[in-house]
Amino acid sequence: MSSVEYTIADGVGRIVLNRPDQGNAIDMTLAEDLLTAARACADDAAVRCVVLSAAGRMFCVGGDIGGFAAAGDQMGAFLRALADKLHEAVLVLAGMAKPLVVVVHGPAAGAGLSLVALGDIVLASEASHFTAAYTGIGVTPDGGMSWLLPRLVGLRTAQEMILTNRRVSAADAVTLGLVTRTVAADALEAETEALVGKLVTAPTRALGAVRKLLVEGQTRGLAEQLEAEAATIAAAADGAEGREGISAFLNKRKPDFRAV
Repeated sequence: MSSVEYTIADGVGRIVLNRPDQGNAIDMTLAEDLLTAARACADDAAVRCVVLSAAGRMFCVGGDIGGFAAAGDQMGAFLRALADKLHEAVLVLAGMAKPLVVVVHGPAAGAGLSLVALGDIVLASEASHFTAAYTGIGVTPDGGMSWLLPRLVGLRTAQEMILTNRRVSAADAVTLGLVTRTVAADALEAETEALVGKLVTAPTRALGAVRKLLVEGQTRGLAEQLEAEAATIAAAADGAEGREGISAFLNKRKPDFRAV
């Protein structure tokens, strides 16, 4: 059984963290399997959106601390290799030209929180909660947390969350901007499928371009971002999705982006 299961069907790539007995703790095997799944979903042109979720009671408790300790005197080198492999997967998921939905049904800590922060849309069960956790064991963030979290919740809140390991409830996570919305536990699956249904019929290439604009806009000046927007909207209008969307609007019909 793989520590990360993934399937591709009907335009949706589904990635499931699958070490439920270990709280989906990230060891080297899980990091490698996550990279394989991420690449498969990112590289398949038939995939129009990707859903990341987890098996068991927890979403992800972060790194496998038992594995850290087992490395003994080589712990630093082990953690460097583990972080590098996880970061390969993060970069694939962050850079793919299709949206990422993260579904959180339980606690997310450490690198599990980083994976939550990576999502474009995050649905969280009302029973979920979020903790940075790193400094509690004397280490520092990985998985992109120090880059992602301040951009979502602001520097002040990110500082408090990481420095004090404040536990953030699902409701507070919505208020802070860490997750998109909360859903009752028994409605999480249905809400996820409703969202996926919207995304697979959306203009995938446009969504991918939007992802790129939003990320790169965080570090650009206004003039440079305006130039990027102008180039992107022109390319979109010249593409099949833009032509279909505009034609559908003018002809008062629903666009069929999956056909183009």
